[in-house]
Amino acid sequence: MRFIDEVEITTISGKGGKGCASFRREVFVPFGGPDGGDGGKGGDVVLYATSRRNTLEHLRGQKLYQATPGGPGQGAGRTGADGEDLVIELPVGTVVFDAETGQLLADLAEDERRVILCHGGQGGRGNTRFKTSTNRAPTRYDPGGPAQARDVRLELRLLADVGLLGFPNAGKSTLISAVSNARPRVADYPFTTLVPNLGVVSFGWEGSFVIADIPGLIEGASEGQGLGLRFLRHVERCTFFLHLVSCMDYGEDVPDPVRRYEIINNELRVFSPELAQRPQIVVLTKVDTLDEEAIEALRARFKEEAGVEVRAISAPLHQGTTELMQECWRRLTELRATLAEVDSPLR
Repeated sequence: MRFIDEVEITTISGKGGKGCASFRREVFVPFGGPDGGDGGKGGDVVLYATSRRNTLEHLRGQKLYQATPGGPGQGAGRTGADGEDLVIELPVGTVVFDAETGQLLADLAEDERRVILCHGGQGGRGNTRFKTSTNRAPTRYDPGGPAQARDVRLELRLLADVGLLGFPNAGKSTLISAVSNARPRVADYPFTTLVPNLGVVSFGWEGSFVIADIPGLIEGASEGQGLGLRFLRHVERCTFFLHLVSCMDYGEDVPDPVRRYEIINNELRVFSPELAQRPQIVVLTKVDTLDEEAIEALRARFKEEAGVEVRAISAPLHQGTTELMQECWRRLTELRATLAEVDSPLR
């Protein structure tokens, strides 16, 4: 299945059924009067968030989504059938915008949340509704309420507790495969990861958290360079980040580790100043390629030049990964408690 995280669709609710103009025709009822029934209500277009979906791929091949109209009223006071609602299933984390104005219409951040996007038209009144003491044989009826139509843009923003940041080939996919149930493609070349991957890190009876492997970012990502602009929005819902920096030297065209760390943070700052303030744990990866003296020298450089403490791991050897996940769990528990107190949208 392809990972599709943005689509535009047109949604139309059902038109209300028209009312009926009818009169009783029984043999032994000389003054029968009107008996036209009301039309049925048109179907709504409903957006439904479900954890069963993890991509917008199922919406890719269809542009128009329309609910059924209400049935017309009938004689003998019979009301027309209501139109069926059209329920569109979307992954949890989908954000809905008006395609023309860009207005935010809905944020489906919770599982099983339902939002009526287009209301169906009301059924028209039959001529029975217009009977009065002075007008005992009305022929008037209502045609039924109009349908609503909306062009919308759907954006999927992954919901994860911890997001992995870093340059291409920083070791994000290797780490998530080592500590969670995710099995992303791992290879020794840049941009191996082309789509985000989610994994669950379990702590048994204590609980679990979701970790997201975001495709590698490069300088200029906030301006559309590489894969960054398309996937930067997926980190917006992460509670905090693991910022992975590879110890390996990939040549003259790739900045040194400290510079790589600063570049990624600058891209976050340009994309969203609030995002740049999100908590981070900085992690040196692939430390099995260096000796202890070189690792300590890198730690000292980060402390002196960037003002941050760094952790060191080797995901393939599971060196330091258990301790790192335990620290993530402690940090996440503390942040959840803080966010609950301030009622933050990151909850």
